[in-house]
Amino acid sequence: MSARIARRLNRERPPAGSYLVRLITRPSRGAVTFRQWVRRGEIGIVGLALLSGAAAGLLALLMSEATHGLHVALFGAGAQYGLSLLEDADPRLLLALPALGGLLLGLLNWGIARRGLRTPIDPIEANALHGGRMRLSDGAVVAAQNIVSNGFGASVGLEAAFAQVGSSFASRLGGAFGLRRGDLRVLVGCGTAGALAAAFCAPITGAFYAFELVVSTYSIASLAPVMASAVAGMLLASALGRTAVLAGAGSFAAPTLGDYALALLLGLLCGLLAIALMKGMTLVEALLRRAVPWGWLRPVAGGLAVGGLALLSTGVLSAGHGVLHLALASDLTLPLLLGLLVLKTAGTAISIGSGFRGGLFFASLLLGALFGKLFAIAGVTLLPPAMMPTTVDPMLYAVIGTSAFGAAVVGAPLALTFLALEGTRDFAVAGPVLVAVIAATMVVRRLFGYSFATWRFHLRGETIRSAHDIGWLRDLTVGRLMRRDVTTVPLGVSLAVIRRTYPLGATQRLIVVDDANRYAGLLLLPEVHAAGPVFDTIDPLVRLRQRALLPAMNAKEAMALFEDAETEAMAVVDGVQTLRVLGMLTEAHLLRRYGEEVDKRRRDEVGIP
Repeated sequence: MSARIARRLNRERPPAGSYLVRLITRPSRGAVTFRQWVRRGEIGIVGLALLSGAAAGLLALLMSEATHGLHVALFGAGAQYGLSLLEDADPRLLLALPALGGLLLGLLNWGIARRGLRTPIDPIEANALHGGRMRLSDGAVVAAQNIVSNGFGASVGLEAAFAQVGSSFASRLGGAFGLRRGDLRVLVGCGTAGALAAAFCAPITGAFYAFELVVSTYSIASLAPVMASAVAGMLLASALGRTAVLAGAGSFAAPTLGDYALALLLGLLCGLLAIALMKGMTLVEALLRRAVPWGWLRPVAGGLAVGGLALLSTGVLSAGHGVLHLALASDLTLPLLLGLLVLKTAGTAISIGSGFRGGLFFASLLLGALFGKLFAIAGVTLLPPAMMPTTVDPMLYAVIGTSAFGAAVVGAPLALTFLALEGTRDFAVAGPVLVAVIAATMVVRRLFGYSFATWRFHLRGETIRSAHDIGWLRDLTVGRLMRRDVTTVPLGVSLAVIRRTYPLGATQRLIVVDDANRYAGLLLLPEVHAAGPVFDTIDPLVRLRQRALLPAMNAKEAMALFEDAETEAMAVVDGVQTLRVLGMLTEAHLLRRYGEEVDKRRRDEVGIP
């Protein structure tokens, strides 16, 4: 008997090598078995993460090259070293091309709306509300919008498209293997990590960007797949000749106590400037909505404005990679830094506010570098020597400003700190960068309360503040939890009839309806049997006449109504006007199911199967 049981267990749990044999000899059954093995094992998830990271990195680099090719084709050979460093350009091209890009983008958006396609779901929203489920078509739409916006010179970056395409691919890959909700959310973060790691050749930056913004938590279980994905993206980028974005900053001396004090002040100012930038974009959008009622024409107006700024300085065009390297690798004068800072801030606010698609990730890095260098030079020039450290390195403050302003806008303080370390490969910047990043993020959190990503959700009416999974709560509705087998009785029926029809123990509660079969209240059967001869009908005993649940309410909303009504059960009706009874929900069942779901999410976060 024991030998038979052992053979049966061996058949149910085949050795790892048999998966490959089965896949070759019986492809259909082998594919199913391999899919099950991937779903059940941590090694399988890491394998999918590696594939997601490499694919996301490749897609990010392809989009980057496509945009660069568009720059050269439209603006001429002078754009090959960076559109923001373009010299001796034809003023007509500078003015017309961003507007033409706005027209193409408007027509593209109009065509998407005509086809009835939904608004693309970005990785943060997907993980917060949809359990990591994304569509490849969303990635294609966002990629096309970003390439047109950036390629024609709008002052936006491509990082939003990188993250969208990488996470969409990862989500579809995870869906093909039937990953569980928690694993799928982590894999979406893997796609984002691989794309950002490839874009900046910084694996730790990409990984912590995913942890802080897309996965919204850090755990040992998610560490291996996210890190593996980021390394895969970085290795692919390095093999194709990609370099770190802050490589031109050089090395720095050990910071003094005065440097830490100035870094704190710089971080506070970066936080205030970041708030001004995000509010400025909202203001521009509101003004354009009033001035240009046709949505597809607003990017044209924004493109004309950006083109006008480009006549003053081409540094406002595109993401600004060339200007960032110029700011880090050379000495710029105070008026030039101030002019670039003002123009780039205005160009970015106009581009995003008018409807151009793109992220603020790279724009925030550039603005931070310009502001940090401006801060250092202005301090040396304007402040008394007693208030400044013995030596002030403008390059150091450019790097500090890059991380501080980026953290204030993007909302990923650790990712931006690691970007400074990986970009410069100099640990001397770690202390001042951390001080500035902490100060900047605290200013934004206390005075504004949103990062750029969550601010966009707020403007759309969403309540999410991060990618923390609350979609399960929205799915846990009263309609899913209620009992449909309920008993109804008419209003005005006599107590004697109820006592004869429903003896004690037959049920606990009865739902009362009126002559039009609409909800009229709740009746407790023990109270009916305990009532004396004072009452003839059930009407005086009817409770909760104006209290009922709706099927679309989530668990938290229902719990609040239970607490306010001080009852243990409530009827569920289809609407406040029709009041047709659908079922009943008890508070005990609601709390039990809510507790089970909370426990399941906590297990997913810490990696407990």
